[in-house]
Amino acid sequence: MWVWWALYAACYAAGGWEPTLSGLRALTERRLDVDLLMVAAALGAAAIGQITDGALLIVIFATSGALESYATQRTQDSVRGLLDLTPDTATVLRGDGTEHVVPASDLAVGDVVLVRPGERVGADGQVLDGASDVDQATITGEPLPSPKQVGDEVFAGTVNGTGALRVRVERPAGDTVLARIVAMVQEAGTTKARTQLFIEKVEQRYSVGMVIATLLLFAVPLSFGADFQPTLLRAMTFMIVASPCAVVLATMPPLLSAIANAGRHGVLVKSAVVLERLGASSVVAFDKTGTLTEGTPRVTEVRILPGVVGSDSELLALAASAENPSEHLLARAVVAAAHKAGLSLEHAEEFSALPGRGVRARVAGRLVEVGSPAHLLGTTEPDDVVVTDVASLELDGQTAVVVRVDGRVAGVVGLADHLRPGAAQAVEQIATLTGTGPVVLTGDNPRAARRIASQLGITDVHAGLLPHEKVDAVRALEAGGHKVMLVGDGINDAPALAAAHTGLAMGRAGSDLALQTADAVIVRDDLSTIPAIIALSRRARRLVTANLIIASAFISVLVAWDLLGDLPLPLGVAGHEGSTIIVGLNGLRLLRTAAWQHSDTKKRHRKGELS
Repeated sequence: MWVWWALYAACYAAGGWEPTLSGLRALTERRLDVDLLMVAAALGAAAIGQITDGALLIVIFATSGALESYATQRTQDSVRGLLDLTPDTATVLRGDGTEHVVPASDLAVGDVVLVRPGERVGADGQVLDGASDVDQATITGEPLPSPKQVGDEVFAGTVNGTGALRVRVERPAGDTVLARIVAMVQEAGTTKARTQLFIEKVEQRYSVGMVIATLLLFAVPLSFGADFQPTLLRAMTFMIVASPCAVVLATMPPLLSAIANAGRHGVLVKSAVVLERLGASSVVAFDKTGTLTEGTPRVTEVRILPGVVGSDSELLALAASAENPSEHLLARAVVAAAHKAGLSLEHAEEFSALPGRGVRARVAGRLVEVGSPAHLLGTTEPDDVVVTDVASLELDGQTAVVVRVDGRVAGVVGLADHLRPGAAQAVEQIATLTGTGPVVLTGDNPRAARRIASQLGITDVHAGLLPHEKVDAVRALEAGGHKVMLVGDGINDAPALAAAHTGLAMGRAGSDLALQTADAVIVRDDLSTIPAIIALSRRARRLVTANLIIASAFISVLVAWDLLGDLPLPLGVAGHEGSTIIVGLNGLRLLRTAAWQHSDTKKRHRKGELS
């Protein structure tokens, strides 16, 4: 027996010292902290032999506090990591042509900086000289590097390609788009914390009420001459039966069971509060690149002009051979398409690459050029068929690449991002569940966004958005009465993920900040889990409501019996523990695999059960 008591004592000490200190500090500020009430209830339970009850309370509250602190720390670490995207130093060009390396934080508006190939841009600014492809996925989410020329805007933290750029600084370090992303994530996180104030007020009032009621139940009868021991026993019985154990378990087991079940099916939900919010979502907003789509371009079409090459395969083989030495994302897509088609690639000689324009190489004795229509068609009199092909591909939201062989245009290759498997079905199920069609919020160009949205049946599309504009779009939806669930994957999505009612991040390709900012993570990037987790959340909320009714009924009856009658302590403990067991087991039903299957909207949709 002494071993069990020693273990219980260790449990009390390990989980109770911190809430005890916190509660005592609150008392010095004339506040009654709920943690102190929890410790008092646990000690009271132990005093009358119900030490297991007290230990359970200690474990639940201590674990909850630890998880909350851990999540907060991880988010702060991710925000600090985002600041590391901005380079520590930048090369400033003086008026006399000399170069000076200075801290990027010291850059001032009007400074001219040199950004060499492969370097990160040190500040938001405008290109004064040079041309290059800049990977700005961290800011806009675009899957393809963006060609930059004189007059174009570049952002701090983006990665320069193979060309050199001279950039005039347009914003100070504290006002860059990247710095504003950090500020918005932190601000949105603070805003969410304020929504918990109502719950804290309820807990404070309950704590005060329960302490006052217990003291009155003990002191008043004594003042009228009641015997000490029966009065103390009645007061302690009241503390036991009024204990919120059943209420705590009424809420947590269904939510935690649903969280565990979702985790087994590839959705990591970060807290019970998040699980409740998921089911309340009335509209789902999707980022496009890397969320609805795979985030990598693929060859979609190959169109040839007669008289230069004999077939689509020949054109693709020549283009892939010329592109093979290039590291450009489009080049890798062309090479991958050739390999998938089983084509043999020739060695590329005299290879050269022009940033923002394309590549040139000699393949099997033929001069092959692969590049942008603006570059390759601008130096010749293009055939009307080529112009039409390029226009139709770009109008469809695809990227057109022209292939020229021995100075003659041979054809056009179309490339585009592809939808994730099951995206269309997931969108349909989400619309049925929420009663509102999903929305697309993307930094990509409008044509590409509309092309993807049309394949999914989405009509509400907002394209070309910077991170703060995504936040504005989310807030506009919420101002219209919606509770927005945002699904994204990139750093550029992080502010909107934080601002939304709930944020879901794609796990495999998601940025660290998006994963930490989001309320839940789709681990395997399976979009079909989104309607399933919404349905599971709604079922968990229904179970919570049922459990609260059961727990409240037990507490009300037992408290009334104790106050108005003569409730034996063993019966009070049995009723209290019985209600705890009932609500606990009811909540644990969501641990079963069948609970996820019941929440699987695909199966329910086939049976016509969605409402």
